[in-house]
Amino acid sequence: MKLVVISPEQDDPRETAVLGALFASGLERYHVRKPHWPAAQLETWLRTLPEEWRPRLVLHQHHELVAKFNLGGCHWRDEKGGARCPQRAESVLGTSRSTFTSRSCHDLATLRAALGRYDSVFFGPVFPSFSKPGYGPSDNFSTSELSLLLSSRTANERHTAVLALGGVTAARLPQVRALGFDGVAVLGAAWQAADPVAAFCEIQDAIYAHAA
Repeated sequence: MKLVVISPEQDDPRETAVLGALFASGLERYHVRKPHWPAAQLETWLRTLPEEWRPRLVLHQHHELVAKFNLGGCHWRDEKGGARCPQRAESVLGTSRSTFTSRSCHDLATLRAALGRYDSVFFGPVFPSFSKPGYGPSDNFSTSELSLLLSSRTANERHTAVLALGGVTAARLPQVRALGFDGVAVLGAAWQAADPVAAFCEIQDAIYAHAA
C-alpha cells in the first residue's frame, strides 16, 4: 500500500523539520496544500527547502510553480471541470515533461471518471475526518458499492492508485484494505499528533507488517 502525507493548511513551525524527518523515514510523496497562501508566499517557502526534496512535492495550488521549481506534480481538487485536469497539466507543465497528476474525488461517479486518467486519486472521507470535525463519510453510496467499483477496475483503470482519505489510522488499515484501496493519504492523523513523525511511522510500520 502507498502512503502519502498532506501538509497542514496554515503555518506550522514544525513543518520543515518534520518534513525532513518524514523523508528520512521513507515518505515518497508530500502533498503541499496551502489554500490560503498566495503564490508569492508559497514560492518563498519552497525556496527554503532543500532542492533534493523538490521531486517529492506535489502542489495543490499555484501549479505554475511546479515547472518553475521542477517539482513532482500537480493535484486538483474535486470540482466541476476537474476531469479535464490532465489536459490542464499540459498547459501548465508543457507536453514534453512527464509529471505526476492526482485529484480528489468525493463520489463514485467522479471516481469512476478519474480512473485511468490520473496517477493517483484521493477518495474520501472514508472515516470521520480528524482535520475537519463533523465531516464524515457520504451517505450517497454504500461501502459495498465502493468496494465493487475498486475490485472491478480494468487494467488501465488500475494505473490510477486510489488512496483512502479521512480519519485513517493504523488500526483502520484492515478496513481500508478490505475495501480495495491501493493506499492512504493522511493529514490530521499526522499533524494533530504530538509527534507527527511517530504517527507516520506507526501507519507505515502497519503497512509493512501486512506486506511481509
